[in-house]
Amino acid sequence: MGRGDKKTKRGKIARSSFGKSRPAREISRKATQAAKATKKEGE
Repeated sequence: MGRGDKKTKRGKIARSSFGKSRPAREISRKATQAAKATKKEGE
């Protein structure tokens, strides 16, 4: 397992690809949804 392994996070970074071990912008998407929910409650 290492840079050449397609299934590991390090391998995904080396190939510039995304997947289960390296999600594409998963964290920011959740943060955006939480911010929108908070904004709607405040109105």
